[in-house]
Amino acid sequence: MDGSGDEVAAVVAPIAKWKSDFSRTFQYFLDRSTPHLMERWLGSLAIAAVYVLRVYLLQGFYIVSYGIGIYILNLLIGFLSPKVDPELEHLDGASLPTKGSDEFRPFIRRLPEFKFWYSITKAFCIGFLMTFFSIFDVPVFWPILLFYWIALFVLTMKRQIMHMIKYKYVPFSIGKQRYTGKKTSPTGAGLVTD
Repeated sequence: MDGSGDEVAAVVAPIAKWKSDFSRTFQYFLDRSTPHLMERWLGSLAIAAVYVLRVYLLQGFYIVSYGIGIYILNLLIGFLSPKVDPELEHLDGASLPTKGSDEFRPFIRRLPEFKFWYSITKAFCIGFLMTFFSIFDVPVFWPILLFYWIALFVLTMKRQIMHMIKYKYVPFSIGKQRYTGKKTSPTGAGLVTD
C-alpha cells in the first residue's frame, strides 16, 4: 500500500472532530435557550422578518414561502393536538377527562413547544438560504398560492377546533392555576360556619 488510506484518515479526522465540537457547542447553546421562551420567539420573529424582507425585495421565491407556510401549518397541527388521539384512545378505555369528576390529566402535546419553535426557526433559516439559489425561484402567480394556503389554513383549523370541542380539551394554559383556600371570618378566628 502507498499510505493513501492514512492520508485520507488524516484529513477526515480533523473534520470529524470539528463536526463533533460544533455539534456539542450548538447543543449547549440550544439547551441554554430552553427556559427563555420570549427571547426565543422574538429571535425567530426577527429571522422570519429578515426572510420576508428578502423575499419582498427579490420579488420571487414564492414557492419557497408557500412550502414554509405548509410546513408551519403542519407543525401547528401537531402543536395543537394531544399526544394520544382521543378517537383512538377510547378503544383502550383511557380517554381525556370529560367531566369535572374525572381524573385530571394535563394536556400533553404531540409536538412540544420547544420542538415547534426550533422547527419553525430552522425552516425560515433554510428558506433564507434557498433564496440565494435561483433554481428555487420558480415563477408562479403568488396570489393563487396565498389564496390556496388561506383556504387550507381555514379548513384545517376548523377541523382542529371541532376536534377540540368534541373531546373537550384546550391546548393552552395561561400561567399556573391558583387555588384559593377557605375564607376566614372577619373576627380572624378562621372558623367557617355552615
